[in-house]
Amino acid sequence: MTDTKSNTPEKDKVQYVAISPDMFQAQNNDDEIDLRELWNVIWRGKWLIIAITTIFAVASVFYALSLPNIYKSEALLAPAEPDQQGGLSGLSGQLGGLASLAGVNLGGGKTDKTALAIEILKSREFFVKFAKKHHILPDLMAVKDWHSGTNVLIYDDNVYLFESNEWIREVNPPKKAKPSMQEAKKVFDTIFKVTINSESGMITVSIEHQSPSVAKNWVDWLVADINAVMKLRDKEDAERSLEYLYSQIKKTPIVEQKSLLYQLIEEQAKTLMFTEVRNEYAFKTIDPALVTEIKSSPNRFIIVISGCILGVGLAFIGIMFRFLLSKD
Repeated sequence: MTDTKSNTPEKDKVQYVAISPDMFQAQNNDDEIDLRELWNVIWRGKWLIIAITTIFAVASVFYALSLPNIYKSEALLAPAEPDQQGGLSGLSGQLGGLASLAGVNLGGGKTDKTALAIEILKSREFFVKFAKKHHILPDLMAVKDWHSGTNVLIYDDNVYLFESNEWIREVNPPKKAKPSMQEAKKVFDTIFKVTINSESGMITVSIEHQSPSVAKNWVDWLVADINAVMKLRDKEDAERSLEYLYSQIKKTPIVEQKSLLYQLIEEQAKTLMFTEVRNEYAFKTIDPALVTEIKSSPNRFIIVISGCILGVGLAFIGIMFRFLLSKD
C-alpha cells in the first residue's frame, strides 16, 4: 500500500496556528496603551493648547475691532419699457435694409437695451466719467473710518490730506501718489455689484462703504448717470437717423417707399420725445437706496471664533508633531 501522505508536497501542507484569548487581550492592551499615551500627551500639553488658543483669541479680537464697519446700500430697478420701439417691428420686413443704413434698430427689445445698459454701467469708461464727475477718488481710496455721530469721514493721513486735497501716499513706480483710474477701478469693483434676478428680470445695484451716506449717494448717482448716458445715446442715434431719413425722402420718387420712410421718421421722433420727457430712461426705480443703519460686515463674532479654532488646531498639530518625533 502506498502512503499518500508521503507524496504530498511540503509546501501544500496547511499550517494551523492556534490563537489564544491571551493574544487578543494583548492586542487590546496595546491599543489601550496607545490611546492612553495619546491622551497623556494631550493632557501634558494642555497649557500649551490654552496658551496658543488664548494668543489667537486675543489677536483675533484686536483684528476684528480694528476693522471698520461696512454698510451696504442698494436700489431695486426695473428695465424701462421700450415704448419708443413699439411700432418699428412691423416695418422690419418692408424697409429693414434702409432702416439699418439709417441706424434704426427694428428688432430691438427690452432685454438687449437692459444688457447694454448694465455692461456700460460696469465699463471702465463709465467709471472714469463717474469718478471725475462726482469726485469720489478720496472717498474711495483714502477713507480710514467714519464717525457715525457727526457723519464725517476720517481719512488716512498717510495717504491723503483732506484740508489741502493732496495725495501723499508712498508707492512704488509705476504707481503714483494720486491713484490712477485703473487702480481706482479695481477697488471700486470690489464694493460695487450689479445682480439680475433671472425670474423677475429685476436689477439690484449695490455699493458697500464705511459711510452709509456715501454708499447711498453713489447708488443714486450711478442710477441717474446710467439713465442719462442711455438717454443721450438714443437721442444722438435718433437725430442721426432722422437726418439720414429726411435725405432719403428727397431722393426717392416712389410713393410707397416715402410712406415707409415717414413711418420710420415718426418712430424716431417718438424716441426723441421719450429722451426729453423721461428721467428714468433705461431703469425705473422700484425701491430706492437708503442710508442703512445696520452694518453688513464685518462679522466680528465669526472672526473671533475662527481665530480660536485656528489656535486650537495649530496647538494640536504642534503637540502631535512633537509626540511623533519623540517616538522616533
